[in-house]
Amino acid sequence: MTSANQPGAVLFEIVEPHIALVTINRPEARNAVNGAVAAGLEAAVERVEADPDLWAAILTGAGPHAFCAGADLKEVSNGRGGTLSTANGGFGGFVRAKRTKLWIAAAQGHALAGGLELLLACDLAVAAETANLGLPEVKRSLVAGAGGVFRLPRALPKAIALEMIASGDPISATRAGHFGLVNAVVPAGEVLATARALARRVAVNAPIAVRESLGVARRALDLTEDELWALCAAAGARVRETEDFKEGPRAFVEKRAPNWTGR
Repeated sequence: MTSANQPGAVLFEIVEPHIALVTINRPEARNAVNGAVAAGLEAAVERVEADPDLWAAILTGAGPHAFCAGADLKEVSNGRGGTLSTANGGFGGFVRAKRTKLWIAAAQGHALAGGLELLLACDLAVAAETANLGLPEVKRSLVAGAGGVFRLPRALPKAIALEMIASGDPISATRAGHFGLVNAVVPAGEVLATARALARRVAVNAPIAVRESLGVARRALDLTEDELWALCAAAGARVRETEDFKEGPRAFVEKRAPNWTGR
């Protein structure tokens, strides 16, 4: 991973207070995942998690044509397929990474195969109106094993998800927006600005309360209601121990914007 002024497979920028921008920087390869991308994305996740002043992150791809085209098949054909995943993050160093902060996918171009799986691993998504989203793996006798085959049916109506998985055909960003797969569909030139505005709406809130709330919400489909009640209670207890828990009501009484510290 490199900073924005040092070209590399993954770029990392702090674009405004509390918000990071992570860019897959292989436009010549349609931002396909190779070993350098996987290592860079894993490092980016770790950096966001470790920095208490970063409260949200945006994941995008360089250039206008592709968010990410999935696995770099040249790497696979050269026997380096194992480098496309990491031990902690899975494919792209990202799809199985343990993350407490909010991530927004900004798809200015197509999100296909592993690219859609990266988008599905994020919490929110913005897509260009010209983008297509799909899992074409079955067209090459493959399985979308980086989360696509089970995350897509959780994100879309069952029939639509199964059609995409079994046919391998993509859907337009407009149709994806209709079914709620993405939060916003905008002209390509507005994707990053829209994602940043969405991140800003998150970053004005108490960061620990956001993380604790996401921690429960992300497991809503995996646990029983009793288990979720217990998670909610534990999350609320942790928030009540923070300085920000006192700051919220104080700011309300004093009729001012809260000054969150993340502590």
